[in-house]
Amino acid sequence: MTNTPYLRIEHLTKKFGTFTALQDISLAVHEGEFVCFLGPSGCGKTTLLRAVAGLDVQTSGRIEQAGRDISVLPPDKRDFGIVFQSYALFPNLTVTQNVAYGLENRRASKPEVARRVQELLAMVGLPDQGGKYPAQLSGGQQQRVALARALATSPGLLLLDEPLSALDAKVREYLRHEVKQLQRRLGVTTVMVTHDQEEALTMADRIVVMNHGVIEQIGSPVEIYRRPASAFVADFIGVMNFVGGTVVGPGRVRLGRLELTCEADGIAPGTAVTIAIRPEDIRVQDVQGGEENAFEARIEAMTFLGSFFRVNLAGEALEDARLRADLAVDVVRRLDLTEGHAVSVSLPKRRIRVYPGSTTDR
Repeated sequence: MTNTPYLRIEHLTKKFGTFTALQDISLAVHEGEFVCFLGPSGCGKTTLLRAVAGLDVQTSGRIEQAGRDISVLPPDKRDFGIVFQSYALFPNLTVTQNVAYGLENRRASKPEVARRVQELLAMVGLPDQGGKYPAQLSGGQQQRVALARALATSPGLLLLDEPLSALDAKVREYLRHEVKQLQRRLGVTTVMVTHDQEEALTMADRIVVMNHGVIEQIGSPVEIYRRPASAFVADFIGVMNFVGGTVVGPGRVRLGRLELTCEADGIAPGTAVTIAIRPEDIRVQDVQGGEENAFEARIEAMTFLGSFFRVNLAGEALEDARLRADLAVDVVRRLDLTEGHAVSVSLPKRRIRVYPGSTTDR
C-alpha cells in the first residue's frame, strides 16, 4: 500500500429532497487499501458507496479516482467492479457466462475470455462450477461468482455493498478471510459497506464510522476500538460500560463515591460527563489494596459466555452505577468467584474514556 490517495472524496453532500443523506464528506483512500464504511442503517454508508459508483450522483462535492475527476461520469465510464448483497447474477446464464459478461462487453477475444474466466473461477475456489447455473449453487458459491465477475475486467476499484450479510454465520466468517486474502494478493483498492462491526474489525485496514450522514471517526481497527472519538463510536464498536460522572479537576473524575484518575484534560471542573470502559479492561481480583483506581465491589450476577464470564459489579463505592466485567474462565476458577463474592476492582487509567455530556444525553 502506498501513501498516494487513489480515491479522493472532497466536501461531498447528497440530498434527497429536503433530506440530507450525506453532509460534507471528505475522505482519501490509498492505493491497495481495504476501507470499510461502517454504521447503523440509514447512516449514509450505502449512499456514499453509490455516489462513488455513479449510481446516486452527489448533490455537490468532488470525487477523484487515480487523479481523474469522475464526479459527473456515468457508471460505465468509471473504473470499478461492484458486488451487491443480493449477488445480482443473471439466472439464465451459466457461471462461466456470468463471469465472462463484462469481458465480452469489452469485446475481448474468445480465447482471452476463456482463459480469464478459468483463472478467476480458480481464484475464488470454483474451478469446476463453470457449467452450472446460479440456482444450482449455494449462497456462498453465488457470492464467489459475483466477486469473480466484479474482478473480471481488472478494475482499479472494488466496491462491496454488504456482500456477506445474506450468508449464514459460518460461511460469512470463512468468506471474510477468503475475500481479505484475495484482496491482499491482487492489491486492488477496495471499499466495503457493512453494518457488522466484527466484519469491519477483521477485514479493514481502516474503518470509516458513519452516523446521520457524517463521518464520526476514521482509523485502523485497533484505533477505533481502543480510542473511540465519541460516545457513539464507543457504543457502536464492541461492548462498552457507560456511567455518569463529573469532572473534579485535570485528569480526575468522580464516579459515585470514587475519584478516578484518567485522561480527562480540557473539560472544565463540574462538567457532567460519560465515563466509558470496556468490560475486558476492568481488573478483578481478591480483595486487596494498592491498585490504580481500586475499590471494593460485589459480584451481583454472572453469565457464562464460553471462553469468559461476564459479571455485573455493584457496591457502595459505585452508588447506583453498575459495571460489567469480562473475566477469563481460569480467573473465575482460580479465585473461586461466585455471585455475592466480594472482590477488589481496578479501572486502569489508560483504558478509561471520558466524553462530554451525561449518560442521559447519549
